[in-house]
Amino acid sequence: MRYPVNLTLQIESLLDRDAPDFEISKTLKEAIKTYHEHLETTFVQTQGKAFLVHHTRQIDTFLSLVYKVVLRKMFREYQPMRNAVPIALVALGSYGREQLCVHSDIDLMIVYQSVPGYNIQEIVEKILYIAWDAGFHLGHRVHEVSELPEVAQEDITIKTALMESRFIIGSNFVWMATQRQLAHIRRTDPKGYVLAKIEEASIRHAKHPISMEPNVKESIGGTRDANLAFWIATVRYQVARLRELVGTVLDESDYAEYRQALEFIFRVRAALHLSAGKKEDTLRLEWVPSVANLLGMEKNDPQKAQKELVTRTLQSLDIIRKKTAYWSGLLAKPYLFEPSHLALLKKERLEPSIYRCQDTLYAKRSSRPKTFLHYFKRLLKEAETIPIETDASFEHLIDRTTVSRPKGKQLIAAIRQIFYLPYSASVIKALYKSGKLADVITPLKKAMYLPQFDGYHHYPVDVHSYYTLLSLDRLDHPLLKPLFDRLDTDRQAMLKLTALLHDAGKGRKRDHHEVGADLLKVFAKKLGFSEALIKEGVLLVRHHTRMTRTIHNEDIYDESTISKFVAPLGNQKMLDMLFILTYCDVNAVGEGIYNAFTDRMLTTLYHAASELLEKPAIIDETAKRLRREKALKKLEAFKALPRALQRKILAITSNLFFIKHTPAEILTIAQHARGVIDYDMQITANETLKVEIYRKVPINLGFLLGRLSHLELVTMEIFKLFDGVKYFVLEFNDTIDADEIPMVERIVHESFDMAQSITLPKPTIKPSEITIDCEHSKSYAKMQIRTANQRGLMAYVAHHFDRLGIDIASAVITTRRARVNDLFLIEKDGDFCRKTEQIIQLLTQ
Repeated sequence: MRYPVNLTLQIESLLDRDAPDFEISKTLKEAIKTYHEHLETTFVQTQGKAFLVHHTRQIDTFLSLVYKVVLRKMFREYQPMRNAVPIALVALGSYGREQLCVHSDIDLMIVYQSVPGYNIQEIVEKILYIAWDAGFHLGHRVHEVSELPEVAQEDITIKTALMESRFIIGSNFVWMATQRQLAHIRRTDPKGYVLAKIEEASIRHAKHPISMEPNVKESIGGTRDANLAFWIATVRYQVARLRELVGTVLDESDYAEYRQALEFIFRVRAALHLSAGKKEDTLRLEWVPSVANLLGMEKNDPQKAQKELVTRTLQSLDIIRKKTAYWSGLLAKPYLFEPSHLALLKKERLEPSIYRCQDTLYAKRSSRPKTFLHYFKRLLKEAETIPIETDASFEHLIDRTTVSRPKGKQLIAAIRQIFYLPYSASVIKALYKSGKLADVITPLKKAMYLPQFDGYHHYPVDVHSYYTLLSLDRLDHPLLKPLFDRLDTDRQAMLKLTALLHDAGKGRKRDHHEVGADLLKVFAKKLGFSEALIKEGVLLVRHHTRMTRTIHNEDIYDESTISKFVAPLGNQKMLDMLFILTYCDVNAVGEGIYNAFTDRMLTTLYHAASELLEKPAIIDETAKRLRREKALKKLEAFKALPRALQRKILAITSNLFFIKHTPAEILTIAQHARGVIDYDMQITANETLKVEIYRKVPINLGFLLGRLSHLELVTMEIFKLFDGVKYFVLEFNDTIDADEIPMVERIVHESFDMAQSITLPKPTIKPSEITIDCEHSKSYAKMQIRTANQRGLMAYVAHHFDRLGIDIASAVITTRRARVNDLFLIEKDGDFCRKTEQIIQLLTQ
């Protein structure tokens, strides 16, 4: 959209009636506002570099109009030819490159030559004032042509801006004089300039590393890196465009890939400015939806569009990083050369065209590439002794090779070797920077450049995976380092592979723990790891977030929490490996995420789990419970329950409750308990009598069992459910007739009268037949009675427990061959453990 037809007529009308400057500025301001209001439409139609060029030229038009207005105002009907006025308007920086983004500052330079008879200062001031009043955000400079070389020496940024100068309007004679000075500036101290710009880029990269919210201008691979290659090229070859070197200095296919990536970044940056309504170069998560929409990505699936946007942005930045890093070294070669370094380079030559200098691998840029395996083995060899770095020259050499498909035995063996090295992460980093990581570590293919919109991770999946492995290579935690060192070399290698692939399953529909476990299983098998090791690796991937989920969502001081946490691991070695993996994983999330609090909580969980592993019976019991929970969760009837009820069922503390009942029975019991107000019962009398009681109010258990002592009790189970409901199951070896069921119901009703009492026969129990373990667990004490089966035995025990106020959390009564084995779990928050001697005396006197 170009305005000058109507706008020019308006301005002409204002000039004809000698309107004041502010009125002209107001008219310009309204035109500029209207132009900005239509920019989104223009962007959708053009996008990329074409949009930036369009915008740049529109700004040229507005500024040209300002210049013409000023000349008319100053000279009126005596206006000289344009070339006669010794002033020129020159675009600098991104404006000069025709890459001006919507809300970027407009860098304008006004150059002039001092000619007697022209009021240069007044002309310049009038141009600036009208432009400012019209709403232009100008970054301006005013210089006489002859002083430009001196100005360029003041600051490297100024010199860079000057080298990107582009003529807008004014005197061609002044512009030609300016060009001569600019050519002189480009030729002045090119080495100092290039080295300073390379150092500047290094500082910028440290300040803006790769992240989930990349700065598309300043980050590694951003437009600044693209500019760097051009700045070096223009100093060395005096070119106006980088593409002028294609076919001679730069490879055509490399340049095409680079331009495609840069075009996408141009689109993203322009869309960012439009979405934010201000200068914004960081693709923050808050802007992702609107930017994706402006770019026309998958409007029917916003989540997919947002993922695609960030993935393509990260990938494009990496392509620009890879190409410009190599080109910058290639173009700066004459300025980087130091004759005094030749002796050192010869000494550090590893093979023809390959050098190691300051723990970094370099390659001669004119080298013809050998095979990928050749350079891969070189990396592995160096990583045996040092965390090797790679220069862009070496990475470019690898990039020009091809990873064979299918992978031969030598390549598979070499890949396996990565994880046996002390500096595995340095090899992974080199593969990433050379663009070969996904070809070598194939499970990472779909994780490359994959964003993580969880508000937690600072890096995309591939970078996070690398940092996790790096954290393992650098492991120095005082507790974890000795644990890792005690692992055998095969387990250490498997742990490294797990660290790299723990999140490889992300970005799929299935749970990433399960997908990642499947990917590791297949890949580890190809690498030749044993079935036992693969099983351990799969378990680690499947549970790699288990520790962090537990410390953040559960009570780690509750033994049931600990037993549930540790049961799937099964042994101390797996617990050690999981803690190491968790530490590295959290460390790799972002700086400062793993802190003193996290360390204290994880260490507390680790020590509690280690203690519990010394009680294999509890661990085995919990493992069985977890399998039953898993089956329960698959039932459609369970899924249909309210979430709150689901959580209550899964929070039932008794492992035995889950072990003793099928998933369907658990659902039935839970739904019955849900409706209990005070108490309820179910009595069945088939081959044997079974009494089920659900109660919220206290029950006189001794009275109940005493009244039913004429029947042989073979099983009694007591389970705490939820909402204060306890579930009792009494099973007898005898049965009753149907007409006797009301009598049993009446006895149950009477048992809720706590004033009821009964005289019970005293059974014979020896002290040696009672075992009490107050250290059974943190929450429960255990009492076991193994004695002869006697009628009324359980009623007698329950009677004394009622008298002493002892709360039975769970009880299991079993009878075999005229002997009983009664097991009670007693809550330790009462007086049970302080009254053990009294209890034994009461039961045995």
